Amino acid sequence: MFESPVIDTHKCDGCGLCVSVCHLDGLAVVAGLVAVVGEVECDWCADCEIVCPTGAISCPFEIIILER
Repeated sequence: MFESPVIDTHKCDGCGLCVSVCHLDGLAVVAGLVAVVGEVECDWCADCEIVCPTGAISCPFEIIILER
């Protein structure tokens, strides 16, 4: 099973900004709402979460790289 961003369909307005920034093509607008498509293994860049104007997408995992 793969993990993916969580989409709150009550907040999503289907604008598609998240689709445009997903470099893995793992998101699409389906029936007016954003949905995870295919079996893409999300790399947790969180770009979709950052650009979502309604806060409909949340990434339950986020990779943070600290410099030493």
